[in-house]
Amino acid sequence: MDRVILDQTMTIGQEVSIEGPPLEALRLQGARLGSIVTLTDVEGKDFRGRVRHLSKEKASVLIFDSFPAPTESPLEIVLLQALPEKERMEWIIQKATELGVFAIVPFKSERSISLEEREAKQKKAHRWQEIAIKAVQQSRRAKVPKVEQYRSFEEALTYCEGKGAKILLCEKKGEGLKEVLKRYVTLSSPPAKEGEGGFKAHHPTRIHVMVGPEGGFSEEEVRLAEIMGFIPVKLGQRILRTETSSIALIGILQYELGDLGSAPKG
Repeated sequence: MDRVILDQTMTIGQEVSIEGPPLEALRLQGARLGSIVTLTDVEGKDFRGRVRHLSKEKASVLIFDSFPAPTESPLEIVLLQALPEKERMEWIIQKATELGVFAIVPFKSERSISLEEREAKQKKAHRWQEIAIKAVQQSRRAKVPKVEQYRSFEEALTYCEGKGAKILLCEKKGEGLKEVLKRYVTLSSPPAKEGEGGFKAHHPTRIHVMVGPEGGFSEEEVRLAEIMGFIPVKLGQRILRTETSSIALIGILQYELGDLGSAPKG
């Protein structure tokens, strides 16, 4: 379990008891005595609470605030990130988590540094999940995104088999992002109720985005990705650093298809 979901309704001022799988999720989020966490009740509403008691068998959390809308985006973004040099991977994990990414998959591409080369200078990969947890705490998210194990380019493609839209950032070859997103949004018939004008948009619930290293993907990598259903996409004419490309793309997708910029109801 990657989020603390309780089989009960919650109200502000209530102290809830947590045990079993939700307690394991609470520990996964790095909770400790006095820390503030986000909980989800049986109706799907998110609340903030402070840990009042924590033991191996049980915890208690005092609810002090609620959210007018869910803290998690309806869009599941899976970021496949070619391993960058220096501190950039840690920065990408932090910011992608804050923007609501669903999962992060580091991989080795033809022109990227390998994990072995990077770890020879200073071992940091063991901290990746911890960085995501801290970013969840800072951003008040209810879910901790999984930072998957480092893998090869081919293994990263295999990870994306199944449902979901697929985008490959490609600086030399590719369609405009606007045009591609339009194809992913289909319009249904007008609502039946009188007074509800317009159309209802249907978006993909999961989208895989693959971002390469500085220097881009090789022609063979682009070919293999296209075979697996990825659409090469350009973000514009300027050349962006890999970390800028990742964060910009996630932000755009959350704005267009997710919950970024939408006003909470109620």
